[in-house]
Amino acid sequence: MVDPGYPSKPEQVRLLAGVKEGLASLRSAGFNLVIVTNQSGIGRGFFTETDFWAVQARLGTLLGEDLISATYFCPDHPENASDRRKPAPGMLFEAAHDLDVSLGESFMIGDKESDIEAGLNAGVKACVWTTKTPNATFAGRNNVWVAPDFKTAVELILACPEGTA
Repeated sequence: MVDPGYPSKPEQVRLLAGVKEGLASLRSAGFNLVIVTNQSGIGRGFFTETDFWAVQARLGTLLGEDLISATYFCPDHPENASDRRKPAPGMLFEAAHDLDVSLGESFMIGDKESDIEAGLNAGVKACVWTTKTPNATFAGRNNVWVAPDFKTAVELILACPEGTA
C-alpha cells in the first residue's frame, strides 16, 4: 500500500498500482502471501493495535479477503527492538513455522532496506527490492533483485526457474 507514514486510519489505505493483480497472480501460482510489517507507531503511542487491525481490515477489503494468508506485525519502538522487528528475521521465522513454509523456497518483496535485510537474515531464496533509486547496499548479491515497481517484482518471481534465484 502507499505509505502515508504511520497508517492508523482505514481511510489512509491506498493500494499501489498493480498490487492486487500481482498478488492474485502469485496466489494463482501457488504462493502463500504473508505480510510482515514493523508498526513502531504502536510502540511510540501514535495509535493502538486496534487501529492497526482496522487498517489491515481495510487492506483486506481492497485486496480481497482470501488473498493474504497471514499478517505478522511488530509494534516495537526501534530503540527497544526485539528479534521480531525487521531487519531481524523473527516474523519470517514465525510465518514459516505457522504456515509450514520453506524460507529457502520463498521470496521477500519489500520497499525498504530493512525488508531486504530481514529476508536475507531469514535465508529466503531471493529478495526483490521495489525501489526506483537503489543504492549500493546490496550490490553484487545474486539473491537481491531490484524492481522499479510491484508489477515488475511479481514478473521477476514468476519468471524464476524452479531451484534458481
